[in-house]
Amino acid sequence: MTTQQAPATRVRWLILAILFAVTTINYADRATIAIAGPEIKKLLGLSPVQMGFVFSAFAWSYVLAQLPGGWLLDRFGTKITYFFSIFLWSLFTMLMGTVGFLTGAAALTALFCLRLAVGAAEAPSFPGNSRLASSWFPTAERGTAAAIFNSAQYFATVLFGPLMGWLVHSYGWQSVFYVMGGLGIVMSMIWMKMVYGPKDHPRINAAELAYIDAGGALIDLESKDKAVATTKLDTGSAIRQLLGNRMLLGVYIGQYCINTLTYFFLTWFPVYLVTERHMTILKAGFVAALPAVAGFLGGVLGGVISDRLIKRGFSLSVARKTPIVCGLLLAMSMIICNYVETDWLVITVMSLAFFGKGVGALGWAVVADTSPKEAGGLSGALFNTFGNTAGITTPIVIGYILQETGSFAGALVFVGANAAVAILCYVLMVGEIKRFEFKTPVVTKLPLAA
Repeated sequence: MTTQQAPATRVRWLILAILFAVTTINYADRATIAIAGPEIKKLLGLSPVQMGFVFSAFAWSYVLAQLPGGWLLDRFGTKITYFFSIFLWSLFTMLMGTVGFLTGAAALTALFCLRLAVGAAEAPSFPGNSRLASSWFPTAERGTAAAIFNSAQYFATVLFGPLMGWLVHSYGWQSVFYVMGGLGIVMSMIWMKMVYGPKDHPRINAAELAYIDAGGALIDLESKDKAVATTKLDTGSAIRQLLGNRMLLGVYIGQYCINTLTYFFLTWFPVYLVTERHMTILKAGFVAALPAVAGFLGGVLGGVISDRLIKRGFSLSVARKTPIVCGLLLAMSMIICNYVETDWLVITVMSLAFFGKGVGALGWAVVADTSPKEAGGLSGALFNTFGNTAGITTPIVIGYILQETGSFAGALVFVGANAAVAILCYVLMVGEIKRFEFKTPVVTKLPLAA
């Protein structure tokens, strides 16, 4: 008598759905200040310069907290670190709604500090996403997984943008912070209930665990049995070796260039539509959502294409680099907008460019493919530090270009040139994409307590 083996469960896709939901809320919370900004500026009498400091606060703290966030992930695991990340950024978002009770310098200081706190609290989020993708998904599915959670940044604009606008219109600017912060706190509780490492999840069966293990998933990465408390990571040595590796450094620099495109769309694109293309604010608000939809579709498609190439026998390097290079070539098409006049053609070209950027945004899949087992959070944090430095530099550089030239023509060339540099990084610098291994040991065992 033969015993039929139970079919493999698909718990990993539930984990991905939770990552997508959390990342959508993550980006929506980042956008709350932009939605409420005009009303806050009016109520508190803030100057444009003061508002500029408030807007920039998130990126500064987010970048500076990347390495500490990565260390926490490697030290305590993704489940607990990410829980506190979600809970704290949501709590700080809610508290931003109380700034209206203050006036003058006190209100500005509170707003700035709370925005700093949101950025610092969100720091472990994307490195945490990468760690879970590494532990839950085999190599041939990891591109799709990373593309789906990364595309949540576009989905957040499509889903929550109209909702937050309606909240401000109907219930005042404070309601945006209360509702979105409250939603995040609820999500943190769902996270604690639903998210585990592969070996510890109560709903996974042996067949799925064997499948993802055989496919290259790091199933021990988030295990309770992993003695993280009895080991010590030499962070300084790990960082030096990571930055000294040509492949990883190329990936990190490439992400900075790719995120330059992202931050152009997040900051200056609506201004471009109003000032350069003379659209009304209402029309620009609607039109700005179209590239976000295109970016979402491109982001998912890029991951699917990459994983299908792997399943058809192509190497990991070819499977990851092909969508990245092709997508970023398409993203460079935004420069064509300097030579066309009609609004519909401008929006079509911009949507194609953002679609291409979505296809090429496979950086987190590459990080999941290449990060060392001992320091996956740290590698993801370095990657995100490089990438989100663009959130500081891009608005400033474009501002100077506009001040000197009075036109967005140079700005579009600047953004397109960054896409070209990202292509060069992957073609000439990254080389073979493979799991990085430390040449010098960076983990030492600590003596067990008596």
